[in-house]
Amino acid sequence: MENLMGLLRVHVLRGVNLAVRDVVSSDPYVVIKMGKQKLKTRVVKNNVNPEWNEDLTLSISDSNLPIKLTVYDKDTFSPDDKMGDAEFYITPFLEALKMRLEGLPNGTIVTKIQPSRENCLAEESHIVWTDGKLVQNLFLRLRNVEVGEVEIQLEWIDIPGSRGL
Repeated sequence: MENLMGLLRVHVLRGVNLAVRDVVSSDPYVVIKMGKQKLKTRVVKNNVNPEWNEDLTLSISDSNLPIKLTVYDKDTFSPDDKMGDAEFYITPFLEALKMRLEGLPNGTIVTKIQPSRENCLAEESHIVWTDGKLVQNLFLRLRNVEVGEVEIQLEWIDIPGSRGL
């Protein structure tokens, strides 16, 4: 607890145009890893454009670790097939949090992150002030697969007694 900075809520919204791994469709789910933490969403049956709309919460003690997102196809009789992966860092999001912004109008864009080969972004990512808190929307292009993107949203949760940012 003494090393804990806070919690990061990863809202896994949806997958877009995911790869087909079974005969005509896939049964995708998402696994998010950071350090030794590993969280996963539910499986969405027969859908290459799944809507998960699930919150996964990571405890953050080292902000320099990458967050790895992997999409798998659930198989009944064989190991699950990998449908691509993406990796991103929360450093820009934490830098925006350190600005201690308050009283901004809803929808104010605080920072923009441009897509590059290093960050797996499919399009520009905005860190936005919404309802009294900062959120970051990300469209991640999956690597090591022919096609597919995953939309997620990041939100920070302060914990009383944590070392903070």
